[in-house]
Amino acid sequence: MNKTILVGIDFSACSINALEHAITIAEKASADIVMIWVNRPENGKEIYHVDQENIVGEVINRFNNLVNTYKDALGQNSISFLVKAGKVYQEIVNTAEELDAFLIIVGTHGSSGFEEFWIGSNAFRIVAATERPVITIRAGVDANRTISNIVMPIDSTVESRQKVPITSLIAKYFNATIHILVMHTTTIEEVRQRVDDYVQQVELYLYENQIEYVKKIIETHQITDATIEYAVNINANLISIMDEQERMPSNLWLGTFAQQMVNHSPIPVLSVHAKDLIADLSR
Repeated sequence: MNKTILVGIDFSACSINALEHAITIAEKASADIVMIWVNRPENGKEIYHVDQENIVGEVINRFNNLVNTYKDALGQNSISFLVKAGKVYQEIVNTAEELDAFLIIVGTHGSSGFEEFWIGSNAFRIVAATERPVITIRAGVDANRTISNIVMPIDSTVESRQKVPITSLIAKYFNATIHILVMHTTTIEEVRQRVDDYVQQVELYLYENQIEYVKKIIETHQITDATIEYAVNINANLISIMDEQERMPSNLWLGTFAQQMVNHSPIPVLSVHAKDLIADLSR
């Protein structure tokens, strides 16, 4: 059975950019692409330039055009679409479960106010509501779709290591280098040692799986800014995070680390759901 990547589409340039990133990954992963659009009463002329009763027909026409445009890029794999109705984030999450999608990819307009495009206002809701890995790509991001450098911050939370297997899988698809970003946010020796222990486990996993990596140690109280700054400096194509990360009093008012990254990162973000049990890094 082929892997499936689910892509949220609202036909904005942002969501088409997300689709093209998805296709690049699908080519490497030998995965099928399923696009999804969710109808809701608020959809109207301001986006699609058609009356409400004609929206579904217009959407199907647009989807058929996308299929014709991109089908050849996928070779033996398929690109198809689904039209749903309901709450956008919930339908995307439910459909990902039904399809057993190994990855969800959506565009997001961040916090810039473009709420008329429904993906923009639902991207973080999708991240928060699903146990599937999600890649979010902000509007205007024109990152190289060939992934060569992935930034993976590791902090003192036990969940921090759970992103390693999916991050490693994507790195292998592209023969990419993983940059382990060691996040020291305190002078408390016990906490620092815990971070270092986690990093050693991650290094062993990457070494055993023959994945190229480098390690960068930073001292910071602004983990969002520090992660983005490092990623920009090394021309990263992807940042891999948990949907739960260290919460720093100095930046908590901005929202969770994951929420800040989804809304503000100029680089695509892979968000991995924190599970109750620690992922087995020896697999």
